[in-house]
Parts: sequence; structure tokens; C-alpha cells
Amino acid sequence: MSITGRDKYIRGVFISLVMLFGLFSCSKDDDLDTTDEEETPFAFRQPAFFPKAVESAIDPKTGLPSNPLTKTGVELGRRLFYDPILSANKQVSCASCHHQSKGFSDGVAITTAGVSGKPLERHSPTLINLAWTDKGLFWDGGSTNLESQAFGPLTHADEMGMYLPVLVERLRADATYVELFHKAFGELPSEHRTAMALSQFQRILISADTPYDLYRRGEQPDALSADQLRGLNLVRQKCGSCHAGELFTDNDFHNNGIDDDFSDGSHEGIYWGRYRITYNPLDLGAFKTPTLRNVMVSPPYMHDGRFKTIDEVLNHYRFDIKDTPVTASVLYQNNDRVGIPMTDKEVEDIKSFLNALTDETFLKNREFSSPFK
Repeated sequence: MSITGRDKYIRGVFISLVMLFGLFSCSKDDDLDTTDEEETPFAFRQPAFFPKAVESAIDPKTGLPSNPLTKTGVELGRRLFYDPILSANKQVSCASCHHQSKGFSDGVAITTAGVSGKPLERHSPTLINLAWTDKGLFWDGGSTNLESQAFGPLTHADEMGMYLPVLVERLRADATYVELFHKAFGELPSEHRTAMALSQFQRILISADTPYDLYRRGEQPDALSADQLRGLNLVRQKCGSCHAGELFTDNDFHNNGIDDDFSDGSHEGIYWGRYRITYNPLDLGAFKTPTLRNVMVSPPYMHDGRFKTIDEVLNHYRFDIKDTPVTASVLYQNNDRVGIPMTDKEVEDIKSFLNALTDETFLKNREFSSPFK
């Protein structure tokens, strides 16, 4: 989910915390007993060769994850993800900007699907393997975890535009949601439990069944063609510094030389990238490395969707990287000059391999699809 404006994000989180600790704290009359279903853990999948997944924040009182996956919590989160009741006009859901068939991106550079109809400032990112995201969410890492991230789009005026007290009121007036929150958390609906449920659903969006994975796990040794095997080696050699490991992302932030002017004061420093969060000059223009998984079904590309095709992306790295003091050093592969040398044949092999990172099982998994269909 995207969000623009660091101040708006912080304000949304502040409001949520106020609600959490004050206005909508359950009274003794509101408390409901935790059901046995809440204690049924969700069988989280840890794919072979993947690093260990990142658990939710640790509860200091118990020393355990504060938002453990449960079957009822995941199913509640799935329903909330697809339900426009979470938006001010009851017409926008999380799924409005995150389509399963596109790797949970939306296929447009800058969406106008929010409640205001105004174009957002950034491209809607994919939602793939977020359980391994350990360095911040959003294109600039402005949120540290999925739970806090949810409040950004929920409250942003141009996205879902929701006033959290109204959200809670709506959910508590819905008998189905009262029952589902009771089953998942043993409580009436609240804003912080809504964020927890959404987070649980997003943590199970795991893509690990591509032709590459079948080859990697030895389940189908001939899953990759000769062209794709060459492309795999080229990606590791030329792109692996950022698109690293089995996740095909280091989950970090890099300036990839798409701009050389960062004086975008009129748009809340939207081109500052990671610098908006850290105020470290070395982070100027640095954005999160997206995964290459399902990359061929999730154009356009970059934080603002400026590249319509994968060919434009590869041409950028071959010919158009801007040489600036903050351009990532790993992009100086052309005899210590900026650029990544690739022949036309190497480009074709790389594209062939990227097709082998399309996960049809993930894109069609009914457990990730709308429960309303």
C-alpha cells in the first residue's frame, strides 16, 4: 500500500495510538472471552532456501510475538483487505490498488483509485513475501512493520480517507465483523485489531513456486531452459547486489540513478526517497529494492511507475543511469564508470529468466483471493 507525505503518515499513526489507549479501549462490558479458534495457529510456510521470516514485534510482557498468525486472524484480515467498508466512501478497499493477478500491484503508474480521485505521488508496490521485510515498508521505509503500515493508507486523505473512530463504529455495527473479531481476538472490533488482522493476511502472501523454485528445490530439474539458466547467472552477476538471494531483493534502499535533481520541495520531498525518513544525505534519492518475483506481470516499474516495460528498465541500467554523488556504487560496472554492460543477447537471456520468476500458483491462489466472490 502506498502513502505520500511523511507528516500525514505520522499523523495517522498518532490518531490510531490515541484511539488504542483511550477513546475506544474496551470496557469490562465490552470484553469477550477468547475462543479456542484464536489459539489455532496458522501453518506458516517457510520455503526451502528462504531466510527465516521476520516475526511480528515481540511483546515485552510475554517475550512472544505480539501478533502471531492464527487461522481466524488471517481469514479476518483477508476479508478486511477486500472490503470497501474500510474507506470513507465505502468504495475503496486495499485490493483497489493491489490486484492479485498483478502480484498485488495495480498495473498503472500512479493510481487515482483513492477516495479523493486525486493521483497519488507513488506507484502502488507489489505485496510479495512481506514476511521477510526487515528494513521498513513503503518506497522510503517510512513504516517499520506491517501493523503500523496499515494506518497510512487507511487514514490518508487521497487513499482510503478513513477517520478511525468511524471505522470502529462501522465494524461494531456489523454483526459479521463482531463475530469474526471475537473469534480472532476475543474482542470487539477496534482500529488496532483491524491493523493486526490486515497484517496477518499480508504475511501469508508468499510466492515460492515459480519455475525457478522448482528447479532450485530439485523438484523439476529441467524447469529452466538453457536461455533461462544463462539469464539466472547474469542476474546474479549483474543485478544480485540489490536483487539478492532467494527473495530477489535485499529489502534495502538504493539510489539507482534515475534522477539527478532532488529539489522537489513542492511535493513534500517525494523524490528524496529514504532521505525523507533518515535525513542522511547518503540516502538522497534512495528507494526500496522491489523483488524480481512476478516482475513480468507487475509493470510499470520504479517508485513512480515511469518505466512501462522491462525493456525500458534494462535500457536504463545499460545506458541512462545518472552519475551523481549518491548513485549506488554497485552501478559502476562499466570500467568504474556508471552503467551495467549488457549485450542484446544477455538482455534477452535475462528477460527469459525473469519470466521464470512468475508464480502462477501465487497469482491464482484462492486463499489470497476475495472472499466475497
